[in-house]
Amino acid sequence: MKKHSKALLYAAIIGLIIVAIFLGFLSGMNNPISWILILALLLIPFIYNKTKTETQLKWKEEYSVGIEVLDLDHKKLINLLNQFNTAYDYAMSEEFERQALDDLIDYTKYHFEREEEIMSDNDYPNFDEHKKQHQDMINQISHMQDKYNEKGHEVFEEVCEFLTNWLIKHINGTDKQYTQHLIERGYK
Repeated sequence: MKKHSKALLYAAIIGLIIVAIFLGFLSGMNNPISWILILALLLIPFIYNKTKTETQLKWKEEYSVGIEVLDLDHKKLINLLNQFNTAYDYAMSEEFERQALDDLIDYTKYHFEREEEIMSDNDYPNFDEHKKQHQDMINQISHMQDKYNEKGHEVFEEVCEFLTNWLIKHINGTDKQYTQHLIERGYK
């Protein structure tokens, strides 16, 4: 069951329980069914929290590339990705979701430019290969953005999963390859 559908299901159950409690109290305050339903209502948030899947990506020190300014960029990208997830999880408007996605893409482009400038200024030997990966990513996220703009919620999870996997794989793989070179050049 999709996250969004699951949240709506819980909301519907809560609504039905509230109606049942009200109807039960119409027959008297000592109706045990109403009190049992109140207890069930109080347990729903705990049940929901136990069964929900965590969509928020958390920064881990293992993601660090050892260059403070780039680590701050990566943290910001994770934060923007989490905002995109939050927009969906809490059923915010599609306009808010689109803005969150646009912000994420715009900052990704900004980060790539900054990273490429740092690598170029420090004569990083694999600069062209790394820059090509950035270009490929920009093309892929543009395609995902078009797909999202066309289909909206229908492709949300695909877009989010793609962005999350790519970001972590890129940070832990390709980005960590420049760390030693930049540190040797005195960049921290």
